[in-house]
Amino acid sequence: MAQAFSVPHKALIAVGGTPMLLRVIAALGASPEIARIVVIIEAPELVQALPGLAEAANGKPVDTFPAAGSPSRSVVAALAKYPVPLLITTADHALLQPEWVSHFLSAVPPAADAALGLARSEVVLAEMPETRRTWLRFREAAYSGCNLFFFATPKAHALAELWQHVEALRKRPVAMLRLLGISYALRYLLGWLKLSTALARLGALAGGAKASVVEMPFARAAVDVDKPADKELVEQLLAADRQRASVRG
Repeated sequence: MAQAFSVPHKALIAVGGTPMLLRVIAALGASPEIARIVVIIEAPELVQALPGLAEAANGKPVDTFPAAGSPSRSVVAALAKYPVPLLITTADHALLQPEWVSHFLSAVPPAADAALGLARSEVVLAEMPETRRTWLRFREAAYSGCNLFFFATPKAHALAELWQHVEALRKRPVAMLRLLGISYALRYLLGWLKLSTALARLGALAGGAKASVVEMPFARAAVDVDKPADKELVEQLLAADRQRASVRG
């Protein structure tokens, strides 16, 4: 993606004329729940050189932390340095809004050690019927990830380490199935597995940590920019917003 759009890092791809990373920082900067912003990236110098960084962060400190080679390894490393509670999102979450952050954090169950945001397929497709998402298909519904993760307590470290273990096995499907449990994998493939059962299984594998889900009512929260078609979709949505604002004005 970075090569396709001639930028030194994917996070700097411009969407609506603004680098995606700066859009995410601006959303976090406008979120009252966020006190400090940390950018995990391979080239920290790119962050500090961003024009408008201080304004986007709304006066909040912006630190950088070296990426560790994969998303899970980077999160595990960050959790070792920064205390919980910790919100994790992605630099390609170009449409991120403070309202989503507030909704997500306020809806995390008090007993949860960690939580992730998911949006039901019917919510996403109602606004974007042509979009192509990767759906997590459980018995209750199909969901799309919303790139929002919350690590609430020290027990969440074990869930991040489990994620790292699973990620390391991505090219060894048999070993991954054995780790997660073949019966669970089979039920998932058949569409029989309940989301609550899957969360309980992950918690058990992580030493009893409690993982929870926050259902996001915002269709656009399921959109990130992984490929050119995603960027085109985001540009279309932003253009439609500008047109509506112009009509109202």
